[in-house]
Amino acid sequence: MARTEKAISKTSVNPRSVPKKKTKIKKGYAGWLFASPWIIGLLLFYALPVVSSLYFSFTTYSILQPGDFIGFKNYSDLIHDHLFWKSIGNTVYFAVIFVPLSIIFGVALAMMLNMRVKGMSIYRTVFFLPTLVPQVALAVLWMWLLNPGFGLVNGMLDKIGISGPAWLGSETWSKPSLIFMSLWGIGQAVVIYLAGLGDISNEYYEAAEVDGANWFQRTFYITLPLLTPVIFYNLVMGVIGAFQQFTLPYTLTQGSGKPNNSLTFYVSYLYDNGFKYFKMGYASAMAWILFIIIMILTLLIFWSSKRWVHYQGK
Repeated sequence: MARTEKAISKTSVNPRSVPKKKTKIKKGYAGWLFASPWIIGLLLFYALPVVSSLYFSFTTYSILQPGDFIGFKNYSDLIHDHLFWKSIGNTVYFAVIFVPLSIIFGVALAMMLNMRVKGMSIYRTVFFLPTLVPQVALAVLWMWLLNPGFGLVNGMLDKIGISGPAWLGSETWSKPSLIFMSLWGIGQAVVIYLAGLGDISNEYYEAAEVDGANWFQRTFYITLPLLTPVIFYNLVMGVIGAFQQFTLPYTLTQGSGKPNNSLTFYVSYLYDNGFKYFKMGYASAMAWILFIIIMILTLLIFWSSKRWVHYQGK
C-alpha cells in the first residue's frame, strides 16, 4: 500500500504548477502583443516589399500598369545595357579608392585625436561637424569650392602657380572630386575608431615600453592589430555604403551624371529607371543584382576576417 501511495503521489499533478504554466502562457501572449507593432511593421514595410520586388523583377511593372510576366528578360537586357556597366564601373572605382582611403585617414585622425592634448574635445567636435551637414548642402558647398572659374580651390592653386582642372566638369577629375568630398565627412567613422582605441588596455603599451618598443613598433604591433575588429566593422559598412552612393553624385549633376556619365552611379541609374522612366521591373532587377553583389562582397570580407582580425584575449 505504501508503495502504491508513493507511486500515485509521484504521478499526480502538483496543483501549484498549473497556475505557473498559465502565468507563463499569459506572459508569452503579452510579449507577442507588445512586439506585434514591430512584427507587423517588419512584415509590411520590409518582408512584403522584398518579396514584391523579386516578383516585379520578372515583369514589366511600371507603377502605372501592373505589367506582364517576362521571366529573365530584364536581367538579359541589363547585360546588354551599356549605361548599366558604366554605372557599375563608376561605383566600383569609387568603392575601391574611397573605402581604403577612409580607413587610412580615419585611423590616422583617430590616433591624433586620441592624444592627451589640452582642448582635444574641441578638435574632435570640429572633425565630427561635417557629418552633420546634409548631403544636399554638402554638394552645393563643394560645387562652389570646386568651381573652375571662381572656386576657392582653384584660386588657391593659382596663387602657387598651378592651373587647377575643371574638377566636376572633367571626366578625369569628377570621381576623384567626389571621393575627396566623401572623405571630408568621415567623422562618424573616426568616432568609432576613437571608441576602439579607448578599449585597448594600457597594460599592452606599458609592457611594450618596458621591452624598449618605440612609437612605430607600438602602433604596428599593438594598436593596429587590436583595432582590427573596429576596422573590420567600418570596412563592411564602408563597402555597403560605397555601393549605395546616391545623394551626393545625384545632387551634383542634377541626375544627369555629367560629364559623359562619369558620375552616373549604380543606385542613381536604378533610381532613374524606377522613378524617372517608370521601368520599375527593370529597376527591381537592378536592385537584386546589387543585393547579390553586396552579399558576396560581405561574405568575402567575413571569410577573410579570420586571417587578419584579432580580438583581445585571443
